Amino acid sequence: MSGSEPATVLVVDDEPDVADAYAAQLETDFEVMTAYGGQEALDLLDESVDVVLLDRRMPGISGDEVLDEIRNRELNVRVAMVTAVDPDFDIIDMPFDDYVIKPVSRDELFETIERLLTTSQYEKKLRQYYALTAKHGTLVANKPESELLDSDEFQELKAEMSRLQNELDETIAQFDESDFEAAFRDLDELDEPRSL
Repeated sequence: MSGSEPATVLVVDDEPDVADAYAAQLETDFEVMTAYGGQEALDLLDESVDVVLLDRRMPGISGDEVLDEIRNRELNVRVAMVTAVDPDFDIIDMPFDDYVIKPVSRDELFETIERLLTTSQYEKKLRQYYALTAKHGTLVANKPESELLDSDEFQELKAEMSRLQNELDETIAQFDESDFEAAFRDLDELDEPRSL
């Protein structure tokens, strides 16, 4: 998803009327694809999809199985389970980003998608910030301070770090607990950034 293109949302529900109703509500703001079953969803899934609205209880390949396959493929996609299945303790180990109980209003759909897109952007910026801090740390550890002060490139690096830090701070100020969980789901492989 780029800043100018609408996000792509895949609606997956074995009830065509439900999937089509969600799609009709969303298509004003997003690129929308629909799948009426798990296999169809897996066939449509690729890197172009930003958010999946996924029903849990479907014949054939269930939503839980679709979710597992999404994570196995390591697709950078946010998944909201949108389902009539009441949550139980089995959800603790499920790698979804949000869980929404049907019936779902138009506002709930939009809020869920916007929240997932925000956490996805946050994750992307955090990865960029982490990469910049690694470069910064390497230069600080290996260059004399006088060279760092004289380097336009180093000053630009510091300015970019500051800009990203401000954007991250602004975004995180709007997060609630579920946003934190969604934002950090895929970041477990990153080490703590060094303080410099």
